Amino acid sequence: MNENKRKSNVVLIGMPGSGKSTVGIILAKQIARDFVDTDVLIQLDEQRTLQEIIDSNGHMALREIEERIVCGVDIKNHVIATGGSVPYSHKAMMHLKQDGYFIFLDADLDCLRSRIENYETRGLAKRPDQTFRELFDERYALYTQYADITVNCSFLSQEQVCTEIVEKLKRHTGSD
Repeated sequence: MNENKRKSNVVLIGMPGSGKSTVGIILAKQIARDFVDTDVLIQLDEQRTLQEIIDSNGHMALREIEERIVCGVDIKNHVIATGGSVPYSHKAMMHLKQDGYFIFLDADLDCLRSRIENYETRGLAKRPDQTFRELFDERYALYTQYADITVNCSFLSQEQVCTEIVEKLKRHTGSD
């Protein structure tokens, strides 16, 4: 693919609680794009919640399903909110990167803890014994590896996060 070709998707990555789904909806309205949430695609395809998948089949099964669903996404001009575990799949990330810019919604651990009240039942693809800090540390490296743009959103409103994304995307792509 020609790297000079403008990519049409904006792909939000980050920890659970970083605001990917909520920011994604607002951002899609602001930049006149459709919105899709890969966690919702998984639940629709599987006809069960993420937590039900984990409870019956384990967290690695959820990651496998997630990779299959994400690699099947073939859309243009969308804001895509990904599940927090998508970066574990290099194949899924490379598929999304073909026509998307990765925006890492970077929230610090204290901020995430204040936003997530249901860590044990939220449907997170994590080892059963894994603490939130361990999950954060493990995933942070993946998010920074793939990010085209990082927005620190710990102390910003959802609207401010969207403004930052739009401004940074313009600088990143060299567009007005």
